[in-house]
Amino acid sequence: MSETPSKSHGRLSLRPSAQPRDLMAETARPGAWEARVVTLLPDAFPGVLGHSLTGRALQEGLWRLETVDLRPFGVGRHLNVDDTPAGGGAGMVLRADVVDRALRQAARGAPEDRGRWPVVYLSPRGRPFTQATARAWAAADGVTLLCGRFEGVDQRVLDAHAVEEVSLGDFVLTGGEIAAQAMLDACVRLLPGVLGNAASVEDESFSARLLEHPHYTRPADWQGRAIPPVLLSGNHAAIAAWRREEALRLTRARRPDLLPPDDGDP
Repeated sequence: MSETPSKSHGRLSLRPSAQPRDLMAETARPGAWEARVVTLLPDAFPGVLGHSLTGRALQEGLWRLETVDLRPFGVGRHLNVDDTPAGGGAGMVLRADVVDRALRQAARGAPEDRGRWPVVYLSPRGRPFTQATARAWAAADGVTLLCGRFEGVDQRVLDAHAVEEVSLGDFVLTGGEIAAQAMLDACVRLLPGVLGNAASVEDESFSARLLEHPHYTRPADWQGRAIPPVLLSGNHAAIAAWRREEALRLTRARRPDLLPPDDGDP
């Protein structure tokens, strides 16, 4: 099978190629955090990740994004990537041999240590993705995300590559690409230099197992609704206490599962 060069910008050739698509090769800094996405829809990337803070960080080389197109690893004249499920049933399943070749391509140059480089299948049956997951992945050298399609992936290839299954939530999507972008956004914003104010990460929801407190800004009075006076007092200790109490109130009301079982005050 012939290969075409990977491209960073502009239209991609429609010729099947097992060459990974490096979306920002010319700007990535040595040692930059890297995301590799195995997908049947490489043109879906960078998507929203190419905008705002994550897009600017990609342009500046603070992180690197590479897609591995699953289709060129397919079998037969039509490059089939799926087949009917063993034992019968509806839908189709991504083949083990096809996914194996794609994962091997995605693994080139990456550490084998899963702590340094997680390999993840985005699946509704996986463990929930959390802020702690984002911090762990952001602290690694990079991450490989396998975007599922159809009914899922042959279990044998997941076992063979020690692939971890992670879920964006208790719902089902048509594929893993949207989940991949959401998870990568959560990771990239934690990388050094991506956010202008590092303190904003520390005060966010889930950073201390609490939802974030409410925010206000000008005008001080809007449609008869005033900013809480304590926020205008200049008393930083009182403001911090108010924010913590509000965070506790919201967490008790909306996500009591985040609080410890004893007194609800972490």
